[in-house]
Amino acid sequence: MSKKAQLLEAIAGKNRGLLATEIDNVRVLSAIQQLEDCNPTPKPVEAKDLLEGNWRLLYTTSKGILGLDRFPLFKLGQIYQCIRTAEAKVYNIAEIIGLPFLEGIVSVAARFEPVSERRVNVIFERSVIGLQRFFAYNSPSQFIQQLESGKKFPALDFGIENREQNGWLDITYLDEDMRIGRGNEGNVFVLAKEKY
Repeated sequence: MSKKAQLLEAIAGKNRGLLATEIDNVRVLSAIQQLEDCNPTPKPVEAKDLLEGNWRLLYTTSKGILGLDRFPLFKLGQIYQCIRTAEAKVYNIAEIIGLPFLEGIVSVAARFEPVSERRVNVIFERSVIGLQRFFAYNSPSQFIQQLESGKKFPALDFGIENREQNGWLDITYLDEDMRIGRGNEGNVFVLAKEKY
């Protein structure tokens, strides 16, 4: 079994980390380390064609992301990180599911600045939180087009001025359909590229 298959097996059934025990996390982190050791892209920040696209979160240790699932009557749907390399932009989009007509979106737009061949600084610029129906939400790409057009939404839509919330991300593994990153708060992220 390949190291990539071993990682996918380790994260299977863990609901992006929501259902992971401490023992599960140890097993997953070990599989991640083994895969990182054979990263086929030694300079991932320069591999713009591989980085570009919409990435769906498969697993994370981020309590900030996993905490979105703790609201009564709501559950965490799909989570995307959409990278637009030409604009040096990244869009984090979490779909919130729950009662009919109350499905939501939690989104943060940021720009990134390469600081090494595998690290980028992330500068958060805008946050949008609201109901999917107010955005006519269909997909991450369609939502990003609305954001990039400068559209204001009938929701919580605000600029982010607090620079203390900025961070960095190391891209520790990258191939044509999987990306692994490690953030400044010690969190790990495993993502799969969406095929459209």
